[in-house]
Amino acid sequence: MSRNMTAWFSQMISAKTKKALPILSFPGTQLIGASVAKIISDSDLQSQCIQRVANRCDTAASVSLMDLSVEAEAFGAGIRVPDDEVPTVIRPAVTDAASVQALAIPKVGDGRTGLYVESARKAKALITDRPMLAGAIGPFSLSGRLMDMTEIMINCIDEPDLVHALLEKTTTFLIEYVAAFKKAGLDGFVMAEPAAGLLSPEINAEFSTPYVKRIIASAQDNDFAAVYHNCGNTIPLLPSILENGARAIHLGNAIKLADALPLAPSDKVVMGNIDPAGQFRNGTPESISAATTQLLQDLGPKHPNFVISSGCDIPPLAPWANIDAFFAAVQKYYAT
Repeated sequence: MSRNMTAWFSQMISAKTKKALPILSFPGTQLIGASVAKIISDSDLQSQCIQRVANRCDTAASVSLMDLSVEAEAFGAGIRVPDDEVPTVIRPAVTDAASVQALAIPKVGDGRTGLYVESARKAKALITDRPMLAGAIGPFSLSGRLMDMTEIMINCIDEPDLVHALLEKTTTFLIEYVAAFKKAGLDGFVMAEPAAGLLSPEINAEFSTPYVKRIIASAQDNDFAAVYHNCGNTIPLLPSILENGARAIHLGNAIKLADALPLAPSDKVVMGNIDPAGQFRNGTPESISAATTQLLQDLGPKHPNFVISSGCDIPPLAPWANIDAFFAAVQKYYAT
């Protein structure tokens, strides 16, 4: 059953009591007793993981696995798969102009991409009381994984046409990948574009925003919404980010949300930004409860479009005592 996501985000802003929307999926491995290495190659385990998180946590929406190695692996990049950490890219797929030109655009279904679409479809069927959002990487972040981040940063200056050629290929694939999630019945997607947080405003406006806009415009409508995530130094980039068309932006703990919210229009949901490493992974129930309460007290009364969240993807081994304390603090704040 489709859900009007335009209305859903509007209701989120107008609601007096708001539910948190953290990027929370991988800690579900603890709940089902499976390693990260196992769930990334099993759609049933993935969907069970997402369902168990939804059963335990009163989130505004569910988010599928935010694994930013999936798309790069489909393009031919080498990855490392630890048992209990999110997979990482360890070998780029392109090194020069000839390899960029020769790079084939994968089909949805290559590598693990089809499995991730299928797991999201299964999770959507299991979780019917809230929207289901897919996780996908952004075009510049994917291109950086394929070329190597240091190289792409240099090439943005020295070889801009080469970077644009690679971005055309990654964008073409991501449009099809997001379309597959939409066809699977999901309610939207979270696009993670963290590498763009390393860019100057001018370079971001040339090498990230236009491609992000194309992907969002290709899929977003009343029933399917885009959330843009960037956990870098986004304050200088906000004018460009706010042009990308996403229904909501999700910002990391590298910035103070108090600096970002006045720059965003009141009808744009802004989410963030409890530290995923410092608090969710390495904090205590007491410290995360205090940080969550403080952020809500500082921003909630002034900004109805603020929705509390993690600053980025919550690590797989984040203690559930900390995650539970986060949700308890949110519930207590809105109850009082």
